[in-house]
Amino acid sequence: MKILITGGAGYIGSHTCLQLLRQGFEVVVIDNLSNSKKESLEAVKLLSGKHLHFYNIDLLDLPAISQVFADHTIDAVIHFAGVKSVTESINIPLHYYTTNIVSTLNLCATMLKFKVYSLVFSSSAVVYGDSERVPITEDSALIPTNPYGKTKVVIENILRDLHTSNPIWQIAILRYFNPTGSDNSGLIGEDPILPANNLFPIISSVAAGKLKELQIYGNDYPTLDGTCVRDYVHVTDLANGHIRVLKHLETSPGMVTYNLGAGKGYSVIEVVEAFSKACNQKIPYRIVPRRRGEIAVSYANSDLIFQELGWKAEKDLDSMCADSWKWQVNNINGYK
Repeated sequence: MKILITGGAGYIGSHTCLQLLRQGFEVVVIDNLSNSKKESLEAVKLLSGKHLHFYNIDLLDLPAISQVFADHTIDAVIHFAGVKSVTESINIPLHYYTTNIVSTLNLCATMLKFKVYSLVFSSSAVVYGDSERVPITEDSALIPTNPYGKTKVVIENILRDLHTSNPIWQIAILRYFNPTGSDNSGLIGEDPILPANNLFPIISSVAAGKLKELQIYGNDYPTLDGTCVRDYVHVTDLANGHIRVLKHLETSPGMVTYNLGAGKGYSVIEVVEAFSKACNQKIPYRIVPRRRGEIAVSYANSDLIFQELGWKAEKDLDSMCADSWKWQVNNINGYK
């Protein structure tokens, strides 16, 4: 099978490309490199010993997308591409609605034109907002608290309408929680061009001496230690989850929605302590005011995908911290 990966040079995309190549798939990547680096794909080719096709184009460029489909016989698409900062989305919402939604419409229109009907969509746990119940199941209410999350809900609805209009479409919506870690080789990892908003790359930078301290946004949440609680899932587990779902669509066409998470929440302080253990040093931090749009507790119930497909997160928090630190030590300034 030949799989098109949008956003394939990014953090999750590159790890998914690696696992696909390791499992015998052919891979075509579209990425505009706005928050990723082509070097990630060079590392993927080195680790896998296999070739992939790369196109530096934007999904807002409809003719360019069509050319990729004309150049290759695509069997299925995994759609990661998009902008993804909660804070940034609050400040520039129009950019988020335009980029995430229009790019998906362009992608789907091109798939329809070339009769490619299998799609795995990268959604997010942000669609649940401040859920009234945890762990969060797939039938929980969708009440996102920021424009980024709202774009994900709009896209999910578009994809459901697409499947309703023609059941030939095979679509999976994957709502994953907080990806972290890196491939155990330490050769690919999270190296954002834009300022990092996720906890792990910031902690790594503090441990490496690139940042003075970690800022913890609020310690007055209704949690055990007052800091936010999140479900962290190793990026390799996440990549393998996408492939498991892709294979499922091939043999059992339809439309499915799954949570991908570890099913356990860790507070910011707990993560700091685990990372301190992994890097054998204290992580300095300072409590600062809450960020707008943040929620107190969010972790997954991933029983559905385990029951139906047999997938579950295998790697624990210590492994996530150790692999994140290995990537940081081996790539002190990122890919370059």
